[in-house]
Amino acid sequence: MGLFSHNVPLVEVFKDYTDCHCHLLPGVDDGVRTVEDSLEMLAELSRLGVSQVWLTSHVMEDCPNTPESLNARFEELKHSVAQAGIQTPQLHLSAENMMDELFESRLEQGKVLPHMPRHLLVETSYYTPPFDLDGILSRVFSKGYFPILAHPERYVYMDDPDYRRLKDMGVRFQLNLSSLAGFYGKTAQAKAEKMLKSGYYNFTGTDLHNRVMLEKYKSAKVSSKVMERLKSLANF
Repeated sequence: MGLFSHNVPLVEVFKDYTDCHCHLLPGVDDGVRTVEDSLEMLAELSRLGVSQVWLTSHVMEDCPNTPESLNARFEELKHSVAQAGIQTPQLHLSAENMMDELFESRLEQGKVLPHMPRHLLVETSYYTPPFDLDGILSRVFSKGYFPILAHPERYVYMDDPDYRRLKDMGVRFQLNLSSLAGFYGKTAQAKAEKMLKSGYYNFTGTDLHNRVMLEKYKSAKVSSKVMERLKSLANF
């Protein structure tokens, strides 16, 4: 049996798990649309053992959410949780920031939503890097933040030399658990397996967008060796 043979339920990693990337704040991006769906999925994550969830809505030129608007929706969601009287993981608000001109402008103004005090979750197009990628990341550092690159295994323009350069810069990497389960195809899965084995990742997240994806998680499997590596990254 190979290192990455699939024989262990992926949701085993959810025991006392911190999900540092998902789209469960309702009605703000391409993720969950309704409060009802958000409550249902958060309750299911709690039943599966997830202890904390970071709600990381998209912020980009095509989806220009502001810290103020996301905070307002976050407060509405917490009120709905209290009204429903359901058990959910501990909820935190952050954002997934596309490294575009809007991000650069808001970074300069200090209008960003960090992970913890000093991290920023960032992403690029899956197919092409932003102009001056290294410069943008350097400016994130200059503002006192550590950039966390979301799902680097999904960027088709990146390969091992790119990952090594970014890691040498101090960039931290967040693995999509769904990549290991093959949700995004064999190429992303193979890159995720290789990067996990090489110790590139610092954090993991579900990148959950909807109930269909959650159901896929519940039926997905990975090898016991992969699970060991994942559990070492399970808490933010």
